[in-house]
Amino acid sequence: MVSITLSIPEEIKEKMSSFPEVNWSGFVREAIIKKTEELSWKEEMLEKLEKEEEFTEWAIKASKEFRSGRYAELKKKGLI
Repeated sequence: MVSITLSIPEEIKEKMSSFPEVNWSGFVREAIIKKTEELSWKEEMLEKLEKEEEFTEWAIKASKEFRSGRYAELKKKGLI
């Protein structure tokens, strides 16, 4: 495991010392793990959304082309 060093204001360190029951190192480690998991999930969802957006654009384009062709066909037959 890798170690990191954090700087915090002296006032906060004093307040933290008044709660010896809290494993601050473990607390910060868990917060970092949770946040990195959230950001990774968000990044993954955005990638999926981009892929879905490409498909959506294709589907809209295909639909417009179909409707345009269908309109011309119906007009030619005198149904519109």
